[in-house]
Amino acid sequence: MAKPNSFLYISLCLVVLFNGCLAKRWQQQQQFNQCQLDRLDALEPNNRIEAEAGVIESWDPNNQQFQCAGVAVVRHTLECNGLLLPQYSPTHQLIYIVQGRGYLGTVLPGCPETYQDSQQQQQQQQQEQGQSRRFRGDRHQKIQHFRQGDIIAIPAGVAHWLYNNGDSEVVAVSLLDLNNQANQLDENPRKMNFSNRDRVDVSSNNISNMNNNVLSGFSSELLADVFNMDVQTIRKLQGSEEERRPRKNIVKVDGELQVIRPPRSRQEQEREEEREHRQSGRGRDVDNGLEETLCTLRLRENIGDASRADIYNPEAGRISTLNSNKLRLLNWLQLSAERGKLNRNAIHVAHWTQNAHTVIYGVRGTARVQVVDDSGRSVFDDELQQGQVLIVPQNFAVVKRASSEGFEWVAFKTNDNAQITPLAGQNSVIRAIPADVLANAYQISREDAQELKENSQDIALIRPSRTSSERRVM
Repeated sequence: MAKPNSFLYISLCLVVLFNGCLAKRWQQQQQFNQCQLDRLDALEPNNRIEAEAGVIESWDPNNQQFQCAGVAVVRHTLECNGLLLPQYSPTHQLIYIVQGRGYLGTVLPGCPETYQDSQQQQQQQQQEQGQSRRFRGDRHQKIQHFRQGDIIAIPAGVAHWLYNNGDSEVVAVSLLDLNNQANQLDENPRKMNFSNRDRVDVSSNNISNMNNNVLSGFSSELLADVFNMDVQTIRKLQGSEEERRPRKNIVKVDGELQVIRPPRSRQEQEREEEREHRQSGRGRDVDNGLEETLCTLRLRENIGDASRADIYNPEAGRISTLNSNKLRLLNWLQLSAERGKLNRNAIHVAHWTQNAHTVIYGVRGTARVQVVDDSGRSVFDDELQQGQVLIVPQNFAVVKRASSEGFEWVAFKTNDNAQITPLAGQNSVIRAIPADVLANAYQISREDAQELKENSQDIALIRPSRTSSERRVM
């Protein structure tokens, strides 16, 4: 009797495995079908919600370009003393700080609260506020500073919040990777909140006023037992309809946000930035497996500073890349980023990304961008402006030329170590091909083929010595 039972068990396992493979195959096929793109567009956000202390804008994730890349993009603008309320998502995400500075709070599961008030300090605060109730000192997980040019990596399911403690607006652009294996729900972007505010429904073209406070769905009595609090207080946490409507997900903090943080001088800030720079440059090859645990993971790296450029041409501009060799958490998230700056009329040479889609966000200025698909057709030949998003699918070739005002961008890539192949310049595919192969492929003389290989000595960024019209005259 044992043999038939074993055969039945193995058969059932094979059926489950086969059905799982078919489902995965079907999901991949659905994604592949979304990348049959005849043309690309530079996209503006089409959802906007005004909050008490800022603005939330999002791009339509149902657009075919976003469907192809399997991502969603959201932009938050926080006024001074604006607080983006705690939230979490089933997707990994990267946040780029376009401008401003402030605090980042994250809640990593199972990690201790290592920031704690002293009892004396807490008593002093109670006396200043005229409180008679007795409290224990506040405790919470580590709070980090962020500034312009930072990339912040947030794993799926990790609750986080942002606070603007500067004297100008904070603008943060977030990429949500919907196709990552961490997301086991669907391809609709979701943000879950702990607060009694409204949300932006970025899965449609309309702004939804539905409340998605996770506490509001439970019964007040049950939560009172869970938190050991009175029902009236719990109902405030859940929020009433009147409380939900005016403030939404970015609220104004009266005075200054009271959190526990070590004092930091300018010299300490500079030393911290230099230490981060050294850590990012060490690479993965020296990782002994013990240096970072979940609770001590670095979530942030600055790619805006000129001193951290990986490619630099004083006449043309610079490019900084951030991958899992510099920030190990990206190996888990399977995402990376690039920050570029082109000087006036400079060119970022034609290239393609071998193993990732690219989501380009215009930070400043404008550029003429051309994108060519796998069949050699031009699918985009237009300006990309500040605040617009352009998605370049995997292996589509792209070239950028800055306008007279220059151009800056940040690009998110759907691979933790994106591989870029340039068509021209040093380390390019043209230079790597023998001259005779080029001569036969393009039906040109061997001398012209050799000149084609050697004419450009720059790496990725060039400042043309003369325009194409001047070359035609010559």
